[in-house]
Amino acid sequence: MGMRAFAVAAMIAAATMTGQASAAEPVTGAGLECTRHVSGQVDARSAEPGDVVCIDGPLQADRLEITKGGTPEKPITYAGNGKSVGGITIEADNVIVDGYLMDKPEAPGIWLEGNNVTVQNNTVTNPRDGDGDGLRFFGEDLRILNNKISGTSNDNGHADCMQTYASDTPPSKNVLIEGNRCERIDNMCLMAEGPNDGEGDGEGHTSDFTIRKNFCETLEASQNLMFEDVQNLVIEGNEFAGDPVKAIGLDKGSTGAHVGFDNVKGPEIEYLVGIDESSKPGYVGPEPGGGP
Repeated sequence: MGMRAFAVAAMIAAATMTGQASAAEPVTGAGLECTRHVSGQVDARSAEPGDVVCIDGPLQADRLEITKGGTPEKPITYAGNGKSVGGITIEADNVIVDGYLMDKPEAPGIWLEGNNVTVQNNTVTNPRDGDGDGLRFFGEDLRILNNKISGTSNDNGHADCMQTYASDTPPSKNVLIEGNRCERIDNMCLMAEGPNDGEGDGEGHTSDFTIRKNFCETLEASQNLMFEDVQNLVIEGNEFAGDPVKAIGLDKGSTGAHVGFDNVKGPEIEYLVGIDESSKPGYVGPEPGGGP
């Protein structure tokens, strides 16, 4: 199998996983075969479309800064293969970031801003400082697959597993969040705010999310997932744990949500869906149990 075919096959295989890795084991990636070895992250800027880049030099104390992307047909893959880094910042289009480990990174452990970006098979443990978030994402055509994020602490702020908003940042659209594990999360597993939620910049739309086959444990917030001004959601096959009041909150015009009956909530969660009047148009799913 050619190197590019190998990378694509690995990406597709990873996208079909369910994220049910052992809580004691980090995710370490698909073991991608490198086509370009570089000694440091500055040298990674020499990568060409279709490359699978492996950084051989030490990175444990450094935040990985990814600013070079490929093309829609030939993204650049940055393959961690279990390598430890001090966090990841992605500010590029057409990239795949696979298999890095982060222990106590500066929050957010992963910052994703770009279009046509896949972040998969990474582990973020105990992010620190800032709001304490595990991952923040902004852009279009994003895939967040089979990552493990754990130990976010509200000692640092409002520490979500994942978050997006639209205030001086791009709104997010066409987002697939699948097979991830959010464990020991003080705040929400996903907080998604659109540009017209009252705090955003009013520019564009945040829409078209699929949230599928994730594990979500919320310890202190009132819901596992919260959406404000986010349209056209598909939420199916997820497992919700912890003791929030409800698993899913739909608020401030989060219309067109389709919530599957195959979502499972733990015994301490009172009801699956909370919704306000402005979010009811287009809603399909279980009978809501109350407000958001």
